[in-house]
Formats: sequence, structure tokens, C-alpha cells
Amino acid sequence: MQPVTCGFIGLGLIGGSIARALKERRGNVTIRAYDTNADTLRLAKEEGIADVTTGRIDNTFSDCQILFLCAPVSCNNENLQKLLPCLSEDCILTDVGSVKTEIHRAISALGLEDRFIGGHPMAGSERFGYANSKAQLLENAYYILTYTHASPALDQKLRFYRELVASIGAIPFVLPCRDHDYVTAAVSHLPHVIASSLVNLVETSDTEGVMKLIAAGGFKDITRIASSSPDMWQQICLTNRSNISALLGRYIDTLQRIRGQIDSGAAQEIYDFFDNARRYRDSFISVPSGSIKTVYSIRIDIADEPGALASIATMLALNGISIKNIGIIHNRELEEGALHIEFYEESGMHNAVTILKNRGYTIYEKG
Repeated sequence: MQPVTCGFIGLGLIGGSIARALKERRGNVTIRAYDTNADTLRLAKEEGIADVTTGRIDNTFSDCQILFLCAPVSCNNENLQKLLPCLSEDCILTDVGSVKTEIHRAISALGLEDRFIGGHPMAGSERFGYANSKAQLLENAYYILTYTHASPALDQKLRFYRELVASIGAIPFVLPCRDHDYVTAAVSHLPHVIASSLVNLVETSDTEGVMKLIAAGGFKDITRIASSSPDMWQQICLTNRSNISALLGRYIDTLQRIRGQIDSGAAQEIYDFFDNARRYRDSFISVPSGSIKTVYSIRIDIADEPGALASIATMLALNGISIKNIGIIHNRELEEGALHIEFYEESGMHNAVTILKNRGYTIYEKG
């Protein structure tokens, strides 16, 4: 592959993961990085991920073929102004935000539409910061590229960017920016609003603490994303509010309709409601790093005796398997196995299954 020079304005979880993937999978890459955190820059340099680091946005980035805006969205306008004198005519300017219309509007106001392609790697983690970045975060993840209008200059840049995304193991997917914001509002943003609303409903209804105590696996599954960063979701709701509000209105209409069917005892309509949802949900393609995350977890039958849980955790640790979450399932209405273990990666789950089965444990896998 031809050599490429990439600049990163911000080197957190996503920027760091892209930089790592470029170094590990593409090769022949020079990376120039800016961040306000000196420790981040030092670590990136020590690890050989960043070739040049700086605490200022200046001519350090003048020879970059592609520049990633990876700082918080609230910093984009200020950073863009600083970058204007540094951009070469051929440089591709991109970002990694999950809302696109606003950044495209800012780019248009600066007359940079022929240089800008929005980027949204649909990958993430509960962890944050460069220290938790990893190249594998982007593997087989959809990486959406957005545009506002086609032009010969932009078409050429888009081909280059698609090839670069594919070279780091991600899946490039091109959308107009307004379509992107509507789609992600439906499959990512609205679910976070719903999950948080449901958790808040249970909290205000749970006067005796019984609901929290016996919360079943289904409740935990559909509300897991409510543990995400409130700062990030505040910003997403403010920057994509028209799409989220429109879809939220349609969702409320759906709830009112099923409420009426339940009130009237409309047996067939209630059945159709659940059956249609089941069939459509079962048709989804499982992409580990897409909007609908694959959860790598297993359930295990264990004896109710001292040290049983610790024995399993120690066994997996000694075999180099990282556990993301572990706990006893107290409400098992729809689940078998008393112990639930969640892993960061599919390989870790499979290795754990092999080890535990060899030790005589009964395993129930849940992808």
C-alpha cells in the first residue's frame, strides 16, 4: 500500500483505536497527533502509535492526506478554525461523531465541502480514553461515511477513504448525512432514550425496592445501554433532536395503540404485535460492533457452596481470559444456569467454554 500521513485532532478511545488499526493493519503510515492531555501524547509516542505529537494545532498537520477530528463535538468549530491555515488542497477532512448534519453545516459555512467526508465508526466501549483504545475495536464494524453533495473532487477522496477504512478491517458504508442522522436516531439514539426512560420508570415505581431486587434478565438486557455516558447522550439528543423527537412521537403512538389493545383484550392484535417484532428482530444481521451489539456471554450451573464463583473466576484468569462482568442470576424465569459471565471478545468466550466444559461444568451459551 502507498504511504499515507494521517493527523488526529484528539486521541481518545475512537481516535486511538483508528490510529492503532492503521499502524497494525495498514502499515506504511505516519501519524501526527494533537491532544490536550500530555500523558496521552506521551503514551502514544512511547507505544509507537504516534510518530509526531503536539499540544498545538499548527503546521504540524499541513502535509496530512487525511485529518480525523476526534475531539469532543463541542470543540469542532474552534478546532476547524485553527486548522484552516494548515489544510492542503488534497487533504481529506473527517470526523468520528455519531450525529452528522451539524458538522456538515459547519463545514459548508467554511467552504470545505469538497474536502470533508463525515465518518461514524459504529464501535465503542464502556471504557474511554486512549489508554483503552485497541485496533480490534473496529474489526467488522460498520464505518459510515457521509456527504452532502457529490463532486468530482469529493468522489476521488471518497474512494480513497473507503479503501482506507476497509484496510483497517472495518466495513465502509456510504450515506447522505441527513439519512445517517435519521437511521441512527432510530436504531441507536431512540433506544437509549427508551432504555433510560424504562429504568427511571422502575425507579420511581419501586417504592419498596422489590423491582430492583428481582429484576429479570430481560429487563437487564433491554436496559443495559442506560449505563452509557450521560454527557454523550445529552449532546446527541441536542444535536439530533428533530429526528429523535419525530421517531419518539411515532413510538409513543405505537405504545398507545398496544395499550388500547391490552385494555380491550384484543387477543389477535396483541399476538400479532409480539409475533411481528419477533420475526423482524430475528432477521437482523448480527454484527459484533454495529448498533445492535453482540453480547458474548455464557451461563453456568454451579453449586451453592463457598468459593464456587471464585474458583471459576480464578480458573479463567489463570488462562488469560478477561471477564467483562460476572454475577449470580437470581431471577431465572427465562434462563438456565445460575452464574452469568460476560466477555469482551468472542474468542474469550469460546476459550472459557472449552476450559469449563473440560472441568465438568454445564454451559449455556448466549451470543
